[in-house]
Amino acid sequence: MPKFNNQKIIEDVQKSFLKQNYPKIEIGDNIKVGIKIIEGNKERIQFYEGTVLAKKNSSINTTLTVRKVLDGIGVERIFLLHSPKIDSIKVLRSSKVRRSKLYYLRKLKGKASRLKQRFN
Repeated sequence: MPKFNNQKIIEDVQKSFLKQNYPKIEIGDNIKVGIKIIEGNKERIQFYEGTVLAKKNSSINTTLTVRKVLDGIGVERIFLLHSPKIDSIKVLRSSKVRRSKLYYLRKLKGKASRLKQRFN
């Protein structure tokens, strides 16, 4: 009886769930994420707009940490990029940053938290 490589089987199963149609997302980008919300028997799409603070890459478990400020209070949300609940992602604006994680933005408020725009 041949011995199967478990890691190879796991990767083959994961490939079918990976989404290919996302734009290239960088740290510091302002993005708009469409999330499928189910309320009772109705389904709708709610948008979450903010700045990408962090990105963790690990194939199907790739996550984005997105931060927005509502009424002076910072709200962060972590999105699983290949989740079926994510409907769409649109890059609104790119920023020029020199860090891979922008956690320092948590301490800043108002104009101090602005990032320089990058033109492609």
